Amino acid sequence: MKAVIMAGGEGARLRPLTCDRPKPLVPICDRPMMEYIVDLLKAHNLNNLAVTLQYLPEQIKEHFGQGDALKVRFTYFMENKPLGTAGSVKNAASFLDETFMVISGDCLTDIDLTEAVAFHKRKEALATIILTPQENPLEYGIVIVDEEGKVSRFLEKPRWGEVFSDTVNTGIYILEPEVLSFIPEKTKFDFSKDLFPLLLEKGKALHGCVLPGYWCDIGSSTQYMEATWDVLGGKVKVAIPAREKKKGVWVAQNVKIHPESQLVPPLFIGNGSRIAAGAQVDGFSVLGRDNIVSERVKVARGITWEGVVLGEGSSIK
Repeated sequence: MKAVIMAGGEGARLRPLTCDRPKPLVPICDRPMMEYIVDLLKAHNLNNLAVTLQYLPEQIKEHFGQGDALKVRFTYFMENKPLGTAGSVKNAASFLDETFMVISGDCLTDIDLTEAVAFHKRKEALATIILTPQENPLEYGIVIVDEEGKVSRFLEKPRWGEVFSDTVNTGIYILEPEVLSFIPEKTKFDFSKDLFPLLLEKGKALHGCVLPGYWCDIGSSTQYMEATWDVLGGKVKVAIPAREKKKGVWVAQNVKIHPESQLVPPLFIGNGSRIAAGAQVDGFSVLGRDNIVSERVKVARGITWEGVVLGEGSSIK
């Protein structure tokens, strides 16, 4: 089975973090968020991957290459103009000759994809939407399914008065190649707004699979911080790229920590960083690679990226 990673969005709501890098390369604990998605796909035996690109595509291609470092195989598909979620997948139609999964390169999740595939096959569905409960469904597409798992109704980004379910669309789909025939060529076309209502109207086998697990759509700076803190807090099952020096203190390679500094877990310190005497790094903080944390610096729930210098006596929170 193949999979498509959608990695072409501009990430406008995450600016300025995405002004000079595509959102899938925005780091969580010093690792591009798309790498966590690749890990998840690999864990469920999905190794042959298409990647759809549009915004700053060369950065993604340069970072991931053909996928050798991650032990997967990437095939890239470039959009000259934004084609929407479904349109971008249609652009990869030449690759999609069997049942396939679609997933965003800028979410964070540990949902059981194998269970979702089993559901899709058991229901003989044309399309399956993976759903998960959320306390606040207002920012997402909400979906209601019947006892058989068939989608009966959905609504994109409702107001509170319109909320009729707490199960939201994760943007993870399992599709049969026949679905592509309903998507127009080289036209902006979305799964939720266009394709799924069309399939429902035509009475096609559109199912929703409700699964537990962690899922976060990292669309804003607030969601980015919350996702980072959830990684540190162990709320999502992902591989943090560091050694757990003691409970909740994740330290990567070539890090120098002065014995007179103070570290309060959980926290992450990236490759090659330096922590000086008298510095205090409090819980739920992330220091990227090659950071210099000078004397008497205090970091409280702060997140830095690579190459940051925190001058003596400074504070971030």
